[in-house]
Amino acid sequence: MAFMEKPAAGKVLLDDTAPLTAVIEASQSLHSHTEYIIRVQRGISMENSWQIIRRYSDFDLLNNSLQISALSLPLPPKKLIGNMDREFIAERQKGLQNYLNAITSNHILSNCELVKKFLDPNSYSVNYTEIALQHVSMFFRSEPKWEVVEPLKDIGWRIRKKYFLMKIKNQPKERLALSWADLGPDKYLSDKDLQCAVKLLSSCSHPYIYKVTFAMANESSALVIRPFSEKGTLKDLIYKAKPKDPFLKKYCNPKKIQGLELQQIKTFGRQILEVLKFLHEKGFPYGHLHASNVMMDGDTCRLLDLENSLLGLPSFYRSYFTQFRKINTLESVDVHCFGHLLYEMTYGRPPDSVPVDSFPPAPSTSVVTVLESIISPEAMKNGMPTVSRLLQMPLFSDVLLTNSEKTQFKIPTKLKEALKTAKECIEKRLVEEQKQIHQHRRLTRAQSHYGSEEEKKKRKILARKKSKRSSFESGEEQTMKYSNSNNSGSGASSPLTSPSSPVPPCTAEHAPF
Repeated sequence: MAFMEKPAAGKVLLDDTAPLTAVIEASQSLHSHTEYIIRVQRGISMENSWQIIRRYSDFDLLNNSLQISALSLPLPPKKLIGNMDREFIAERQKGLQNYLNAITSNHILSNCELVKKFLDPNSYSVNYTEIALQHVSMFFRSEPKWEVVEPLKDIGWRIRKKYFLMKIKNQPKERLALSWADLGPDKYLSDKDLQCAVKLLSSCSHPYIYKVTFAMANESSALVIRPFSEKGTLKDLIYKAKPKDPFLKKYCNPKKIQGLELQQIKTFGRQILEVLKFLHEKGFPYGHLHASNVMMDGDTCRLLDLENSLLGLPSFYRSYFTQFRKINTLESVDVHCFGHLLYEMTYGRPPDSVPVDSFPPAPSTSVVTVLESIISPEAMKNGMPTVSRLLQMPLFSDVLLTNSEKTQFKIPTKLKEALKTAKECIEKRLVEEQKQIHQHRRLTRAQSHYGSEEEKKKRKILARKKSKRSSFESGEEQTMKYSNSNNSGSGASSPLTSPSSPVPPCTAEHAPF
């Protein structure tokens, strides 16, 4: 097939989920405008940083593009007269820094292509939709029965994964969704094993896994075709969104925040846990659970994107669980992600931050009990329950599952070994990153503690004490020297004595009087 004959390009080593931070270091005024010099850093290493130069008009253009999110972002207002004044420029720089902080701290915005291109133009300069179309076109040359209806522009959050609405020529009313993706930094399967594993997806049958119609991979990318669902995903249900709308429009700022009913939470939660348990028992790595990866089929949840872990794509919640060293296996990653999903089903929105110190009122205390066991500070510190343990908790244990669809997912023994090795490599990279973050956090705390006002006062007091002690010791030493000098001086002036001869006894003959 032409698609399979594409020359190898290798996996993308860049992890798109690594957070970017941006600090305006300086500004420079030219004849008609001001440029802001920005230091951008990926992750925790200062070595992985670079400078970009942006004008206010660049910020304004980005902000206009982000209006689709319906978020109120703190971009400073325009000013036509007096915009070159030194005080105004300093004030505008503060406002632009607040704007950068807002977009880089928002989990969805910080991962979107618009923001990535603004902060890191060198890494995100290509048109990924065009690249995807080239690959898909080559595939269609050898598979003429498929036909692209339209691109599903920006319906997902991944920069290097694109979607197309499709149809089969002899079944024009049936709609399918094609996804194309680059290979990611966690791709550890050999090309041969990857192609075998991806092909295997279409043979997988489980009541809570969304059916794959066709799947294939080459040395640099993969495409998967599934039925297109007009109902959309679990996230679409929670946010009451239209499936074809762009990700930023659907989920950044919903008009109405409302969680699901208790019975839905129980049923959907149980179904998702059952399929996670199934995958864990099969030794199939997942690690990509979130509400957009759960397709709704009536009242049934079906898991999507099993190919992600095979392709080595980083998880949607990676920037969260890399902060916690207890989350060091893909099984524990799935549990952590389930905590995020359960919170979203319960409250109609994701948690503001993790861990969650206190939970708002929920439809049942049993929901809060499960949430506390997964995403509370105690859970992050002491460890989370397994999927099997979660299934035994009261919230899910009494749910009656009526789906009797037969499960089938036969993985050859040799491929199982390859999947196990790949899983271990993914976990190793995770643990190494967590270790680096932990060390960086300790160093930052130590530096912060050393630079605190309290520590500065302590050091000043210690310095004064040391100075006084040194002065006192120096004074004592000078006194001793002076005393010794006097003693040795009086001995040297006597003509009757010498250092080597004893002082003669005072007799009448030697008496001074």
